[in-house]
Amino acid sequence: MQASELEVIQRALAILDSHLKTKGKALQSPDAVRSYLRLQLEQEQCEVFAVLFLDTKHRVLQFVRMFNGTIDQASVYPREVVKAGLALNASAAIVCHNHPSGDSTPSQADRQLTLKLKEALGLVGINLLDHFVIGHGESASLVEMGWM
Repeated sequence: MQASELEVIQRALAILDSHLKTKGKALQSPDAVRSYLRLQLEQEQCEVFAVLFLDTKHRVLQFVRMFNGTIDQASVYPREVVKAGLALNASAAIVCHNHPSGDSTPSQADRQLTLKLKEALGLVGINLLDHFVIGHGESASLVEMGWM
């Protein structure tokens, strides 16, 4: 990717972030979430695990890149996700990570992690809404796949 393309992507992300953080703006559909997350993670060369923290009306509080990994895995600590959600006074969360290979098919480990996060966040009143896996030009939603 050339420097000018990267600058355009960074500017687009800044505009999108400011638009979403304006009170009253909510992510209204899985497609809106998918587009936002693809912009954030699709170009990453290593696996990145992030959380989109939301308020009670599903307005964006903050997008937090929480864990960086290798080309095929990232260690995720539910305790740290819970701490970040509590610090933001989040009511809901959408977790996501990229697969640098480009294949957005969730692994069994992705499914198990989702269950652990749903349980941990639920204990403190944060509703886990979905887990997206971002590939190249594609993404998978565990909710849409019936796994949540």
